[in-house]
Amino acid sequence: METRAVAKYIRISPQKIRLVADVVRGKDVETAITTLRFMPKKGARILKKVIESAVANASQADIDVDNLYIKTIEINGGPMLKRFRPRAMGRATRILKRTSHITVVVDEA
Repeated sequence: METRAVAKYIRISPQKIRLVADVVRGKDVETAITTLRFMPKKGARILKKVIESAVANASQADIDVDNLYIKTIEINGGPMLKRFRPRAMGRATRILKRTSHITVVVDEA
């Protein structure tokens, strides 16, 4: 039986967190958490928390936590914060500060 955890409106670009998600997709949960713990990226810390939340949801549903693996990880774009930056000759350009929605699904092996 599968369980899931969702983190929405996370202030990191989807492109940056997809690089981290590709490393742990399909692995068992213990290996994934250990890998993310020693990864020097901001997305690794965020993704580790979402995976731990999915494991906690599985333990509440009376699923054996030792046999879990990451079935899917979806990284979708959220709404963008729009900011302006001054440029030459009195102009301004738009800066898009991107957000992410992260969905992790874990299942029993």
